[in-house]
Amino acid sequence: MADGSKLVIVESPTKARKISGYLGDGYTVMASVGHIRDLAQPSQVPAADKEHYGKFGVDVNDGFKPYYIVGADKRKTVADLKSALKKADELYLATDEDREGEAIAWHLVETLKPKVPVKRMVFHEITKNAIKQSLEQTRDVDADMVDAQETRRILDRLYGYELSPVLWRKVGPGLSAGRVQSVATRLIVERERERMAFTRASYWDIVAKLAAANTQGERVGFDARMVSLGGRRLVGSKDFGADGKLTPAGFADNVCQLSQTDAAAVAQELEHAPFTVMSMESKPYRRRPLPPFTTSTLQQTAGNRLGMSSRATMRAAQGLYENGYITYMRTDSVTLSSEAIAAARNAVEYHFGKSFLSDAPKQYDTKTAGAQEAHECIRPAGARFHDPDELATRVPSDQLKLYTLIWQRTLASQMADATGSTATVKISAPAGGHGEALFQASGTVIDFPGFMKATGEQHHAAKQGGRKGENAEGNASLPPMSAGQRLDVADVQADGHETQPPARYTEASLVKTLEAKEIGRPSTYASIISTIIDRGYVYERGRALIPSWLAFAVVKLLETKFPKLVDYQFTADMENGLDQIAHGKQTGRDWLTRFYFGDGDAAAANADEAHEGLQRQVAQLGEIDARAINTIEIGDGLHVRVGRYGPYLEDMAHTDEDGNPKRAALPDTIAPDELTVDVARDLIENHSGGPRELGKDPKTGGTVEVRNGRFGPYVALLPVEGAVSPAPAKGSKKSDAPRPKMASLFKTMSPESITLDDALRLLSLPREVGSYEEANAETGEISTSTVAANNGRYGPYLTKTKADGSTETRSLNSEDEIFTVDIETAKALFAQPKFRGRGRGAAKPPIRELGTDPESKKPVVIREGRFGMYLTDGETNRTLPRQYDPATITPEDAYRILAEKRAMGPTKKRGGRRGAAKKSIARKTSGKKAVSAVEAKRAERRAKVKQLADKGWANTRIAEELGSTPSTVKSDIAWLTEHEGYERPSVVPKGSAKKK
Repeated sequence: MADGSKLVIVESPTKARKISGYLGDGYTVMASVGHIRDLAQPSQVPAADKEHYGKFGVDVNDGFKPYYIVGADKRKTVADLKSALKKADELYLATDEDREGEAIAWHLVETLKPKVPVKRMVFHEITKNAIKQSLEQTRDVDADMVDAQETRRILDRLYGYELSPVLWRKVGPGLSAGRVQSVATRLIVERERERMAFTRASYWDIVAKLAAANTQGERVGFDARMVSLGGRRLVGSKDFGADGKLTPAGFADNVCQLSQTDAAAVAQELEHAPFTVMSMESKPYRRRPLPPFTTSTLQQTAGNRLGMSSRATMRAAQGLYENGYITYMRTDSVTLSSEAIAAARNAVEYHFGKSFLSDAPKQYDTKTAGAQEAHECIRPAGARFHDPDELATRVPSDQLKLYTLIWQRTLASQMADATGSTATVKISAPAGGHGEALFQASGTVIDFPGFMKATGEQHHAAKQGGRKGENAEGNASLPPMSAGQRLDVADVQADGHETQPPARYTEASLVKTLEAKEIGRPSTYASIISTIIDRGYVYERGRALIPSWLAFAVVKLLETKFPKLVDYQFTADMENGLDQIAHGKQTGRDWLTRFYFGDGDAAAANADEAHEGLQRQVAQLGEIDARAINTIEIGDGLHVRVGRYGPYLEDMAHTDEDGNPKRAALPDTIAPDELTVDVARDLIENHSGGPRELGKDPKTGGTVEVRNGRFGPYVALLPVEGAVSPAPAKGSKKSDAPRPKMASLFKTMSPESITLDDALRLLSLPREVGSYEEANAETGEISTSTVAANNGRYGPYLTKTKADGSTETRSLNSEDEIFTVDIETAKALFAQPKFRGRGRGAAKPPIRELGTDPESKKPVVIREGRFGMYLTDGETNRTLPRQYDPATITPEDAYRILAEKRAMGPTKKRGGRRGAAKKSIARKTSGKKAVSAVEAKRAERRAKVKQLADKGWANTRIAEELGSTPSTVKSDIAWLTEHEGYERPSVVPKGSAKKK
């Protein structure tokens, strides 16, 4: 950097490269790569400050003063920025224009301590004109926005660190509570509760297939649906309550409910009845374009139309913004600048012609409460919008799809309304003794598509038959008809319907609900949804969000003990309070004081308006019945218990031989609303995994049973009563009762169908295959080796035991080979070099082929790996989510799952961490006695365990990642705590791996 130059700091390297090209000589642009410092974890607070900051990293008794630290991963960045600042005569902070960006700018000033003038430059798009203009209109860092961001950060820390330990004690270790994500989880759980309590009801109506001539004399067919009979309106789904019974409105005298028998009888009466037109009305139809995108509506529309998750949408939008293709993507505003309006109208005229333009430029009003993030909507950047075709070779496919959506919506906002007409015809027919039947049909015709030309909507949803959802697709038109006209009848059929429970939330509908209830802010919705999925509270089936039983237990505890903190209005009020701080109408210190300590004065004046602080709520909890919290009633004495190793079903009305309630494991594929009493009873009776006697072992006389254990189904050979175990080995505990012999079932076997012969074959393992002679490669001495076949943790394998007692193994391709492999085949396998790559042996054939991925154009298959089933197209791999069955998952779901994995970008390599661990070991041992290979490996493993634990990973997930066991991980954590003073983070960081 030359003397006298200006230093510009942004958040990301991509943004830095783009801006650097616009600023030219005299400016050096560097990236902070997000925040350069954050609240310290309690374990990171120095001993001298532990008394004040040790619990939260915040001194709640001194105005909620935060303790900030520069993370180890940011020290080099800070050093580079300080070095560059020494050579600059001005510092420009060009971080994003929202609260988070303002806080990053403030932290840069606090950390770098510049001695040169500091200027804050803001822009909502990365174009040359916008950057130049922002240089001319700089300002100071907004202290109120910084105060709001800091208050939110401290609020989330207090909330999480006070409530999470309660969850650890009463629900399970490693859980966490969050101010907004807990409320979002409650929304999803409440919807599932509604579905669980819902009772379906059936109702019937009648559909007639009719025809009339059009103006050209051609016969045009259409469907008409019965709406009343004998002067009484037919009941519909809205007439039923959630209990499956008619509401008071449905019991009115003018309402008719047809049973299946009644509907069939009326349909038979109408088969030869004359259908006569009573009236036909036509009304003008007009549909207006929607406003341009905000953060919330972009996530909703991308989810509904493109099938993109909120996380994938925001990641793609970030890439488009940083490369200068769209304006800032975190905004509550629908306002368009005059430059953008002109650019949109020019694009409309160029692509569609003047006739598709609105009569005058359109400006939209922002109606979202608390809108504050930015001053313009999300739109294509610049004074001339790039056509989507121009970006086809410049951006990834997900960004191109999203840009096209934004481009279409922006152009549509300046286009004319879609117009047409809607015709409704009423038709009567005599139904014998049932009275007169009235039918209705309607159709909409779009005469001028207007803005729909840009959005790609060829037809507006039309309704035929007068009932919502019936034939609601297509640009349907009815032939011209007049009163008194007789119609041709092709068919009359009774049509049955069933009321449906409220639909589960999708990411799009959850975002819409959160915004409507003013919970959180649109810029945080993606991270909120990602967090509750990653933490195992919610999982996806297709696009539906389904709560886990763990979520039921967590929400139940919070609703019972902290009702205010998961109250929707209270959460919205907290967000509004942060807005007030951002606008300078409150201070963060006063607001946090009231939230954490409460307001005793208000309590004395008005108990209804009093707010009891978080600190007192936690201190006065009292006893919590963990069993009650972790129990979800199903009915008929059945309930789900959330246990240490996952949820299971328990039948309190029936007990086993020992007097314990009958239990059964819960398959991951059963959603909570699908666990009816009948399904639960079937699981208890037929799939409980309780011991089932298969018969007697003819050799020993012992009983053979099939059981279901923690690690899956297995068979057990129980010793004959009165048998005594062999003498115990030296150092082991003496036991007179011999343990049963056990063997796991093959993957192709099921506990329900396994026979006694199958079980005895399993219990006979290992199977001796045979022996053969071979010469020692060095001495030439001939020795005999014995080969046995067995099944192990990583699948079927052969073991060769040599004369000197040493062993060697080889993998088999299938479990069936354990009983069929012969000595010649075994000899050939051992003659081949042992495969040492990941996966142990030759690749297994795919479990299932799903077809060609429309995005990667590669075949997608399901394979079985070391950690379970996974999807792959040869380049992208993704573990099959637990809610999907390999046999039934649809190709579309598989393609979507892989697309989301591709959108996340490549996984960070672990080689660097491994190398760093090895270097660390080398440094510690230089000049001392060399560490043994075993100790070095152990130290390396502990380093990895510490890194993953810092990310908030649970022991089971760490064990899975490292190929270890949870008990080993627990021992490593204990060793690190005792010998290195390590303190594990108590709140799971954002983006942590999903707990399985």
